[in-house]
This record gives sequence, C-alpha cells and structure tokens, in this order.
Amino acid sequence: MTGESADAASNPVPRLRRATVDDAATLSALAARTFTETFGHLYPPEDLAAFLADAYAVDRQRTILAHPDYAVWLLEHAGEAVGHAAAGPCGLPHPQVAPGDGEIKRLYLLRGHQGGGTGTQMMEAIMAWLLRDGPRTLWVGAWSENLGAQRFYARHGFGKVGEYIFPVGSIQDLEFILRRPAQG
Repeated sequence: MTGESADAASNPVPRLRRATVDDAATLSALAARTFTETFGHLYPPEDLAAFLADAYAVDRQRTILAHPDYAVWLLEHAGEAVGHAAAGPCGLPHPQVAPGDGEIKRLYLLRGHQGGGTGTQMMEAIMAWLLRDGPRTLWVGAWSENLGAQRFYARHGFGKVGEYIFPVGSIQDLEFILRRPAQG
C-alpha cells in the first residue's frame, strides 16, 4: 500500500475528469445505461432502443467529444464510469436564447451513485466551464415530472421559463426549460 488506509483502498473516492475522444465508447454505453435507468420505464422497448441507438451512438459521442464548443466529464468510481455531464452552446427552443448562451446538456449518475454530493461536484465542474469567460445566461431542459432534477437546478439558480416537447419514438415528453440569468 502507498500510505492509504485499507478503507480508502477498498472504497475509493469518486473522481471527476474531463472526457476525451478516446472515451466515446464508454460515454455511449454509460449514457444509454443512465437514460434507461432514469427514463426507460416511460417508453415502449422499440422506441427506447431506437432513441438510444441514435442519441448515444459511439460516433455521435466521438463528434461531441472532439468539438471545441462542448465539454463532457466522466465520474469514475473504483475504475468504473458511473456518471457523466455535458455542456455546450444552448440549443433549447426558447425565443430568448441568445448567441453565447450556454446549456447543461446532460447530468446523469447511475442509481447506486446518487447522493453524497457527486451531482453537486459535477454541477460545479459544468458551471466553472460554462462561466470560464465570464457571466452568461445558462439553460437546461428537465422532464416536467422529474421534480428532483427541478429542485437540484433551482438550488443552482435556475427557474422555469418555458416548455417544449421531447420526442422519444411515439412518446411526446413535456420538458421544462429552465434558465439561470447571467450573474456578475
């Protein structure tokens, strides 16, 4: 051992790191798994499978990871990716979205790794990256029935300003558009 206690070695602290293009396959699998854990029960299996194959395809993740306007993080615990977060330019359908606004694209954790501050750790990394050049308006979409996510974003200064429909196959989800005005 290298000075770590037996407990620290058997229960390592989760580590958040910026993902690279080499992480595309890991991100693809994790994104599909976390989406399915969180929302899979809402959709017919064929709709879910088609959505996952498109939205989280390895090539699509590779493109995002290579793009200079986007940032993705992986949360790893004991060598396994257990969470991911992504941010980039705002693409939400709201009339007040302006050039230069940022968006939290994803923030997901596997069920057994939620709580304990890891979501906040991921949020802090997203916010630091989105605000690295100074204050700007930030946006995020959240499923209308995901009250936990809405409370989490409210704690970080986001409030509801609109709605849109998010299709997953034949299902049309009502999503809330949340905004955090530029501060500073």
